[in-house]
Amino acid sequence: MRRPYKGALFALGVLYISTFFAGFFAPYDPIAQNRDIAFSSPSPVHIFDSTGRLQFRPFVYAQGRPYRVRFFVRGAPYRLAGLVVSDRHLFGVDAPANVFLLGTDGFGRDQLSRLMYGAQISLLAGGWLLGGAAGCFGGWIDAVVMRAAELFLAVPWFYLLFAVRMVMPLRVEPAQAFLMILGVIAVVGWARPARLIRGVVLSGRTRDYVVAARSLGASNAYLIRKHVLPQALGIALTQVALLAPQYILAEATLSFFGLGVGEPVPSWGNMLAVLQRYDVLSSYWWMFFPAAPLVVVILLYSVLADALTDQAGAW
Repeated sequence: MRRPYKGALFALGVLYISTFFAGFFAPYDPIAQNRDIAFSSPSPVHIFDSTGRLQFRPFVYAQGRPYRVRFFVRGAPYRLAGLVVSDRHLFGVDAPANVFLLGTDGFGRDQLSRLMYGAQISLLAGGWLLGGAAGCFGGWIDAVVMRAAELFLAVPWFYLLFAVRMVMPLRVEPAQAFLMILGVIAVVGWARPARLIRGVVLSGRTRDYVVAARSLGASNAYLIRKHVLPQALGIALTQVALLAPQYILAEATLSFFGLGVGEPVPSWGNMLAVLQRYDVLSSYWWMFFPAAPLVVVILLYSVLADALTDQAGAW
């Protein structure tokens, strides 16, 4: 496996861990509004004072005076990892100053905090389990699953995604919208990985040593665990790396058009939705920041998928 995959895997790990603890890294409440500072540009952070002397602690200016950036400060309460209530944040400044590293949106909400919380709207989708079942058991299970897969593959998945989503309720609670998006992605995204995994499993179950083990009384569960799954693991991991960025883009697209997770809960898609307004598009360049993590994540998954593809034959 090529060396760059380690860097991509490490970067993705850091990204997912940081979003898991988004409340700690985000300096403010992502839904707290302050209309007086709407569309504030990113806060300049200084390390040199007005006389040109280097300061060991960064600071920002507010109302004509400097305010030092402090670390491990108290702020808006949140749930750490969704379980423990805490109010400690990695950094912040004393009132009345604010530190908006990525600026604010039209409601005066901190873009960095919304970006961190928006990253938590991750997507999961199934598929390889259905393909594995079809390949292992064959018969009517194989026929039903593969005919369904052919049906979903016959229609472009992007248009099918919109069609499935639009027949569902338009106005739902954010938590329900998140679960609904997972369901929509699973519905339209399972077919291709299912066919690939089914092919690998079907090939594995006909190998001589598998047939010999079955003739000696080995159960299906034993054959799957000891012989079939190890062969399918490489393909499954490669499919995850290939399809994950597509599903992230699918969520962003749905939210961008108002069909996904809605306000005030942030996601990368609905944060970019404001760019549909010409005045925002032409005047507030920092509103493009949510597109950056999308590009980075897609590139990281692309590097990881290339490395896994090269290694798949060795598993």
